[in-house]
Amino acid sequence: MTAPLLFDRALLRARLDRAAPGFDAAAFLKARAAEDVVMRLEAILREFPVAVDLGARNGAFARALAESDARAKVGLLVETDLSPRMLAGREGVRVVADEERLPFGDETVDLAVSTLALHWTNDLVGALIQVRRALKPDGLFVGALFGGATLTELRQALLAAEDEITGGAFPRVSPFADTVDAAGLLQRAGFALPVADKDRVKVRYAHPIALLKDLRAMGETSVLIDRSRKPLSRRVLFRALEIYQERFAEADGRVPATFEIITVTGWAPHERQQKPLRPGSAKMRLADALGTTEQSAGDKAGGAG
Repeated sequence: MTAPLLFDRALLRARLDRAAPGFDAAAFLKARAAEDVVMRLEAILREFPVAVDLGARNGAFARALAESDARAKVGLLVETDLSPRMLAGREGVRVVADEERLPFGDETVDLAVSTLALHWTNDLVGALIQVRRALKPDGLFVGALFGGATLTELRQALLAAEDEITGGAFPRVSPFADTVDAAGLLQRAGFALPVADKDRVKVRYAHPIALLKDLRAMGETSVLIDRSRKPLSRRVLFRALEIYQERFAEADGRVPATFEIITVTGWAPHERQQKPLRPGSAKMRLADALGTTEQSAGDKAGGAG
């Protein structure tokens, strides 16, 4: 089955190209996610001769890695991005590549990372399968994606304003996975030992318009295929900004914007990895371990009545 097309990848490339010159000014979430990935690598007692950064954007991961002791663990780092302008103007090995069509051969990479880029893929499981195939056995993938609570305030304000003024509403904010979905996606893609956790970040703005400027500077404005082809009218936009302030403004008048970052970790399968025990293979009864009396599923607590 072919995955449904949710995102206009050509439009995404154009928006990233447009955002590239000023990306650093709004790259605080990219930097946070990259630093978190590097911290995880610091705790892993492994070396990674060949690593790739998928959706490198401004090179936040490479910079965080260079300032960490984990740099000694990573040999060659290849940065990729859908946008050629994002990769321009800095040193290192850089490849313009679509995350939906990775250019790496099977079992050629020891480490793959991606921070806040894969949420724009139409077939996320398919992209993860390509990553897993590119990894050598026991190779590591660490990815950070936006989670389901991201931009919940903006989503609510836009839907309410458009429904109020036009009597209907188009989705204006991309859908995002939740933590449980993210771990399941890794399993479906064939990764071993999948783990997912989340970091919820609240960014406060003097006015919602400042949030929209940051999203534009990040190249993170909507590229949904199922979007209205009519630009958002000034009337709807201004009403959305009013609703945003009415519903979410805090005591000092500033407004929050929620960003949820889900970080997933998985390993390319290898025979040396830990595996779950076969059912019935336990050498000790759970009741004995807990120091309690075992009861059948049909018994009431305390014995027969």
